[in-house]
Amino acid sequence: MTYGISDTKKMKKIYLVALIAIGSFSTLSAQTTPEKAPEKTTELNEVAIIKTKKAIEQKADRTIFDFAGQASLNTGSVLEGIKKLPGLIASDIAGMMYQGKQLDVFMDGRPLNISTTELNAFLEGMPANAIEKIEIITQPGAEFPATSGGAILNIITNKNAKNYLSATYTNSTSFTSYNDVRWRMNNSLLLSAKNKYFGWQLNVGQNYRESAIWTSLEKEENGMTSLLSRTDADRIGRNNFIKSALTFDIGKDRLLLNYDLTQNNNDSYTLGNGPGFTTNDASVSKGLRQDAVVTYQKKFENTAKKLEFKFNYNNNTNDFELSPIGNPTSTLDNSSNQNLYNFKFDYSQPIKFSDEGKLSFGSLYEELLFDASSKGVTNLDYKRRTAASYLEVQSKFDKVNFILGGRAEDYNITGKTNTTELTAFKQFRFFPNASAQYNFNNSIYFNVNYNKKITLPSTSALNPNNTNYQNPNIDYSGNPNLQPTIFDNYEVKLSAYDYAFISYNISSAKNQVINRVTLNNDLVVNSNENIPEIKIHNFSVGMPIPYMLFTKGLAETMKMNVNPDTMNFLYVYAGYQYHQIPNVDTNGFWMFNFMSQIVLPKQIKFVANYNYIIPRGNYFYFIAVKPFRNALDLSFSKKFMKDQLTLSIYADDVLNSNESAFNSYQTPLLISNKMDTRKFGFSLNYKIPTKNKLAKENPNLLNKDKKEDNGILNQ
Repeated sequence: MTYGISDTKKMKKIYLVALIAIGSFSTLSAQTTPEKAPEKTTELNEVAIIKTKKAIEQKADRTIFDFAGQASLNTGSVLEGIKKLPGLIASDIAGMMYQGKQLDVFMDGRPLNISTTELNAFLEGMPANAIEKIEIITQPGAEFPATSGGAILNIITNKNAKNYLSATYTNSTSFTSYNDVRWRMNNSLLLSAKNKYFGWQLNVGQNYRESAIWTSLEKEENGMTSLLSRTDADRIGRNNFIKSALTFDIGKDRLLLNYDLTQNNNDSYTLGNGPGFTTNDASVSKGLRQDAVVTYQKKFENTAKKLEFKFNYNNNTNDFELSPIGNPTSTLDNSSNQNLYNFKFDYSQPIKFSDEGKLSFGSLYEELLFDASSKGVTNLDYKRRTAASYLEVQSKFDKVNFILGGRAEDYNITGKTNTTELTAFKQFRFFPNASAQYNFNNSIYFNVNYNKKITLPSTSALNPNNTNYQNPNIDYSGNPNLQPTIFDNYEVKLSAYDYAFISYNISSAKNQVINRVTLNNDLVVNSNENIPEIKIHNFSVGMPIPYMLFTKGLAETMKMNVNPDTMNFLYVYAGYQYHQIPNVDTNGFWMFNFMSQIVLPKQIKFVANYNYIIPRGNYFYFIAVKPFRNALDLSFSKKFMKDQLTLSIYADDVLNSNESAFNSYQTPLLISNKMDTRKFGFSLNYKIPTKNKLAKENPNLLNKDKKEDNGILNQ
């Protein structure tokens, strides 16, 4: 990144301007009172700027997105917000990736253990205004499970408890208008407090959404196009959640108790037609997810020394029924039940032979039990046991940081269907990781990284039963015989002031699990399979640009009284991704994201977010005929009542251009779908006032992952 200015001081000023620009992504919600503008001075207060809350923060091993403070992200569902993140691809048929790396999805530091259809339904049912931030850990070290694959998307719902009762209410209401008007509404209430005996926190909320999707499957052969299936689906989703936490101080130690419950009840009414058939079906999908965690944290005189024990129990049940309207006989009646038991401990302490060095080690034992049934008959009984230990050393010598670690995991995976035993996977594997970083100064660094990871097939991909709509020409099924995927991940990255960056990574996978759509006569079969080998190359660059550089020039910009909360800027992201599959002729594709903030009169903030992915590229075995992300989203927001109330008005996909169409490799299939993505609405966030203005914030209650905000490689 060269600007043609050789003078070192001027170069530093340029980076400071970039810092100021991205800092203007400050929070729009009333969770935190923003800092006041500094007094007029000829010097920039760099410390104050660094403390400003940022919407996009680049660290050496992760990228952090602030959801609570961005109306452009937190006005709909979590899935809608995630799809707007620069560099992230979330496709309903092809999975979720970030900068070329397959994502394992966590919530509050714990794996969700679901994927594909169930994952999308779960994220679609959770309101984005219940999320504080999302961090994408692109370089998970040894203390993270080796099963994290290429990268981790960690959804953080945590807030901070205070020494007085704190309450915040949020609402988002929107509508779409296509053939019918459809409404969506999110509500959530966060309560928290702490006294001399214990702290507590309760977050409750609901999500009601009406939506539509129009899908067509066509066969293109010999210059002729014939329709296989066309569907028109009206969907109603209902989701309720409770997240609760208690913390007790036991001497210097701390005991944390967490319990989360998520319940969904979704209906869909689908009209279908094709050659020789018409259908009118109704489906009901119900799910209940419960998650309980007990954590004990041992404290030491040396605060850098940590010991933590954690036990986690998770239960996830799902039921799906499809039947013709007016006919009491079900076409599909499928259910599944999953139980997960996890116990682990983690210990870390400083080491004396290096600056800021740390030694970490720990162990994990986990069991997952999953069974699936169709019309009351169990046709999959699956059991997975994992035992793991890790050791990791972090060190710093002068301007160079090092991380060297290894994780050993032992797997025992068995199961059976109603007709045969599954191919067992019983292996012991070692997963090394290494990072080196050169710090040019406290804010500019160059990082190289390598890690080996594994991804175990999700139970939703293994489930042989269909939990989707089907008609005579459409069939969905899982694959109980999927094998784990082994990844070798490499990355180099240059970052400046946490925001501007340029990076290249390659992810080499063996036995990659992919979604595959094939055609058997006129029957479209949607399933999962392993491909022996794939390499995914990804190049990314991101840069904040303050508009005043163009209107006033660098010299005048540096003289301005800079208040990050009132800065006008453009954040530019560009990425190129190439999927290299042996014996398959593939094309890469470009991704672009432009996010602009302009402060209008009366301190009204206008944010425009545009995402575009160039078509004709290969995404695994799918070739995009149209951009599978092409949307312009707009929002206006303003704070009232001494910043206690934030009101936002927004419009998503204002051009109504977000529509996907894919060819499936080695088939004449064209898969097209359009959702009612153009919507208009408003959101409000009201922080109920309190008289106690001097209360101090206390540590987070909802199990923040211990590597979230610190670590040798995070400057």
